[in-house]
Amino acid sequence: MKAPVFNYYAPETLAQALGLLANQENARVLAGGQSLLAMLNMRFAFPDTLVDINQLPELSYLQEQENGDIAMGAMTRQRDIEFSELVATRLPLWKDAILNVGHRQTRNRGTVGGSLCQLDPSAEIPTVSMAMDAVLTVASTRGERTLSMADFPAAYMTPNMQADELLIRVQVQPWPAGHGWAFLEFSRRHGDFAIVSCAALLLLDAAGLVSRVSITLGGVGAFPLRMTEAENALLGTPASPSDIELAAELCGQVDASSDSYVQGWYRQRLAKEYTARALRLALSRTGQRHE
Repeated sequence: MKAPVFNYYAPETLAQALGLLANQENARVLAGGQSLLAMLNMRFAFPDTLVDINQLPELSYLQEQENGDIAMGAMTRQRDIEFSELVATRLPLWKDAILNVGHRQTRNRGTVGGSLCQLDPSAEIPTVSMAMDAVLTVASTRGERTLSMADFPAAYMTPNMQADELLIRVQVQPWPAGHGWAFLEFSRRHGDFAIVSCAALLLLDAAGLVSRVSITLGGVGAFPLRMTEAENALLGTPASPSDIELAAELCGQVDASSDSYVQGWYRQRLAKEYTARALRLALSRTGQRHE
């Protein structure tokens, strides 16, 4: 099939892009196009206007801020994350996750902002953004506002943004040196969307007890889910095999969705198993192993 008829604009400044979004009815933003172009060709999307933001260099950057946070422009390519030494050393969870995003060819075009705004519940970038409490900045002709990743999903594949707003920046606070991390997912083939994924982060104190933990499941619900009950169960423990088993059991009780391909009970089993695997891997990366 062919895409429906639409008006096409390629603004050269952020101000022009925001003006178009404010004045054009039923407009969609074109970033990497890895999802939107397919949706257009399959007639899943019917925008009257496409606003192509690929000519906005001010939205393409990856840098460390004075406060130590890592800031990414919304047009930062997934490939840039894959090959960034800054990401590999400060955000290793992102490095692990990005290698599961599609294939090299799609990562050459796909963007951070595009994945977040598409907000597929199985996508890797929204999952690690949720895991690391990313802060997102959106802009319009009225100004800028920030949202925590926890507040960004409004509903299934629907970000908490107005029609005239544009995601411009993602800011992530790295975990302290010595933390453990893991991103694992189960999919039919490498590069497919995850049926279930798990992002885990662990930090141990001097006594070898868990002082901070993050567990996030992707693919099980309308958007990535932080598993706070499982996190609380691990806090203050040595993350022994039985501690990890308990946290995994709690994740396996998630109210998982069913679809025409995978039933909820199967996602629950995957959630339990992949949580356990991710936590064991994260623990091994803290450098403090338990006998």
